[in-house]
Amino acid sequence: MSDRQLNIAIDRYDRHILEILQTDGRISNQALADRVGLSPSPCLRRVRALEESGLITGYQAQVDARRLGYRLMALVHISMDRHTPERFANFEQRVAALPEVIECLMITGQEVDYQLKIRVEDMEDYQRLLLEHITPIEGVTGVHSNFVLRPVFGDRGTPIPEA
Repeated sequence: MSDRQLNIAIDRYDRHILEILQTDGRISNQALADRVGLSPSPCLRRVRALEESGLITGYQAQVDARRLGYRLMALVHISMDRHTPERFANFEQRVAALPEVIECLMITGQEVDYQLKIRVEDMEDYQRLLLEHITPIEGVTGVHSNFVLRPVFGDRGTPIPEA
């Protein structure tokens, strides 16, 4: 059963809080309360309830990867030889340990099993990562890479459904 099917009851205030926090996680409670039209205490109670319910899973800073020297982003499609829970678990554990892999998605609808989003310094760094860490993982039979020319927009957050 998906979380959406759990029918977690949220009202218009909760939806507005979630929308704002997805774009500005550092907003003060006072400013958040002002924007949603609540006083600070009820607003803070709602934020805490959303956190405790698991709808808010965390907060993070957005970092400029290029300023840290990561000038190359690649989307890497991985094919596996066998579709077994053990094979997938091993692959997922190994790529989770690679800091250059910033996202790992199991996918369907193509001839591949995973899509990785990778940030590296340059093509030489990408080649090192691929040859020393990704292709040696047991079960990897194919790798297809696409290199990002420029991001158009990033993660815009999750759409908050109407009641």
